[in-house]
Amino acid sequence: MKRKIIGIIGSGTDPWVEFSHPLAEWIAQQNYHLLTGSGSGVMTSASEAFCQVQNRKGTCIGIVPTEPNQEWGFVPKKNYPNPWVEICITTPLGTFDGHDPNQISRNHICVLSSDVIVALPGSKGTHNEANLAIRFRKPIILFGPEKEMQDFPQILTRTDSIEEVKNFIVENLTSIN
Repeated sequence: MKRKIIGIIGSGTDPWVEFSHPLAEWIAQQNYHLLTGSGSGVMTSASEAFCQVQNRKGTCIGIVPTEPNQEWGFVPKKNYPNPWVEICITTPLGTFDGHDPNQISRNHICVLSSDVIVALPGSKGTHNEANLAIRFRKPIILFGPEKEMQDFPQILTRTDSIEEVKNFIVENLTSIN
């Protein structure tokens, strides 16, 4: 049976440790894989917490955005991947620029490769991923303070309870078996 992949998306600057750490630790304890966009903020915070769980069976996967390079064609963008990523999926796709909602970016890979997605507070890239999850019918839940989630699509479930997030993940993984 394929080990399930839980995507955590969120801010590239703010780590939201009070949400990302308990979530990523729980994901590791369930022996799921963790997938992030491999950058800073929530992505680094979740990756670090996940990797520090002893005897976990899952792997920390990062989708690495690139930029053009004369000599090599494409190279990872500066500061990617974070040091906790164990498997780097390097793509010629960059990060979402915030201008064209139909822009193809590494966000598509993050969303389409996850079985369930948990969105922590974030800005344009996180909002784009949330909209992609809706578009591609991927289970997604918003996890964080209500005031930080107001600009996300209203149809998404919001919570600041880790227990609700755990239940959401388990219920949705059960339904896709």
